[in-house]
Amino acid sequence: MSKLKKMLGIMLVLTLVTVLAACGKSNESATGDNGGKGEGTDGGAKEIYFLNFKPEIAEVYEKIAKDYEAETGVKVKVVTAASGTYETKLKSEISKKDAPTIFQINGPVGYQAWKDYALDLKDTKLYSYLSDPSLAVTSEDGVYGIPYVVEGYGIIYNDAIMQKYFALPDKAVSISSASEINNFDTLKAVVEDMTAKKEQLDIKGVFASTSLGAGEQWRWQTHLANLPLYYEFKDNTEFDNTVLAGLAADEVQFKYNEYYKNIFDLYTNNSVTKGTLLGGKSVADSMAEFALGQVAMVQNGNWAWGQINEVGGNVVKAEDIKFLPIYTGMSGEEKQGLAIGTENYLSINSKVSPEKQQASIEFLEWLFTSDKGKAYVTQELGFIAPFNTFNEDEKPADPLAREVMTWMEKDVTSVPWTFAAFPSEEFKNQFGDALLQYVQGNQAWDEVVKVFTDSWKAEKAK
Repeated sequence: MSKLKKMLGIMLVLTLVTVLAACGKSNESATGDNGGKGEGTDGGAKEIYFLNFKPEIAEVYEKIAKDYEAETGVKVKVVTAASGTYETKLKSEISKKDAPTIFQINGPVGYQAWKDYALDLKDTKLYSYLSDPSLAVTSEDGVYGIPYVVEGYGIIYNDAIMQKYFALPDKAVSISSASEINNFDTLKAVVEDMTAKKEQLDIKGVFASTSLGAGEQWRWQTHLANLPLYYEFKDNTEFDNTVLAGLAADEVQFKYNEYYKNIFDLYTNNSVTKGTLLGGKSVADSMAEFALGQVAMVQNGNWAWGQINEVGGNVVKAEDIKFLPIYTGMSGEEKQGLAIGTENYLSINSKVSPEKQQASIEFLEWLFTSDKGKAYVTQELGFIAPFNTFNEDEKPADPLAREVMTWMEKDVTSVPWTFAAFPSEEFKNQFGDALLQYVQGNQAWDEVVKVFTDSWKAEKAK
């Protein structure tokens, strides 16, 4: 009898173990594609996973995650990749059971690598909030990357000097403010007349020095060169965007080189420094010239406010610092905006459960639309966020950052950062050196064009 009881007891235990195991499997399978860690019993996700790209703001994201969980009950797991290791970390994490639900791609190039994991976001509120929808990473009719921080560059001008010029009774133009300049011909007329009247305006030149010293050429061999190649690659209808067209181009024509020459000549011919001396000029020199009121204009980006504001003796007031697009003479450029871009785009993992996808989208929408989220964005993350959900009081205090946001909201087309497709630093340096030879009178423009096209082809071949 005792043996029978023992056998029955063992059978009962085995039965209970089997039932419990079955229940465990049933609960696990109900939680979603990736094991569903964090799926709630009500069908909504209770945990999402953000793989952060920027180590310098990891602590801020941790604070954001805690506040969001306290407010919504949804836990945001924040993992930050070490500097320079993001792609490696993403490859490692994306294949795990508990994969990132929000990750970052590096624009169109990054999308090509991660398109199998990028959810189409075209019907989300997040996409509809973009001030400039053209900044998103798209493919055919889909939207797969949402920019979350942007920068912009163009021609920075001191409006105090410009107002002084437009108040002159003998000015050679009919317009009455710098805001009315919307093409190269008008810009050229204003600049050349200002040069003729520079003593009346108490300036040494209209433009700051075109820095062409070694290591100081990036504003011309990269940022300025962006414009003609944007237009050249835009003509290639095989590609959704100009970066991909550039990456596929083994050769370039430098088709719009004359338009580049238009603005480059305008800079150097109406500058505080003669062309023969530009090989000794740095970006810091040109920003100091602008800050000290010696010139009215300088090409640079919104990051330059710190340089301007920190110059000893700076006379440029924050309310007087403005942006103009870089006009070159292209047809239809009246609708051209600043060169605005980023290497930072957010994507949602298409392989996780729909509940986690929706929860991830809702977190991002909270970050960029709620009062608490927006305060984090502007005050602690320090982003120029490209969303129309930020009012005037919520925009960065930096005047150039505010200008970028203002231009993004205008009825113009921003010029994307096509220079992401440039083949190498060597290509840029060879072009920059050729520009120096040109302004010093040692090389004809046709030779500069040849250096550009030959160097592109050679660097691509490598």
